Amino acid sequence: MPDLPKRDAPEPTELSGAPRETEAERRRRRDRFLRELAEARELRDRVQPRRARTARLRHAMRMRTFRW
Repeated sequence: MPDLPKRDAPEPTELSGAPRETEAERRRRRDRFLRELAEARELRDRVQPRRARTARLRHAMRMRTFRW
């Protein structure tokens, strides 16, 4: 059986002595990712209108049948 890494082992960035990512940097990176994801979804909806329409209808049906 191969040796498994320990769960509480420090991350490679901590071993190299590089500074950890700050909360603001993480938020900025996350915001950029979510913006690009939304842009990709919009592009996909423009390129595949039939699939986008069925996805909208499926989502509407899910929301109608969802119980709080």
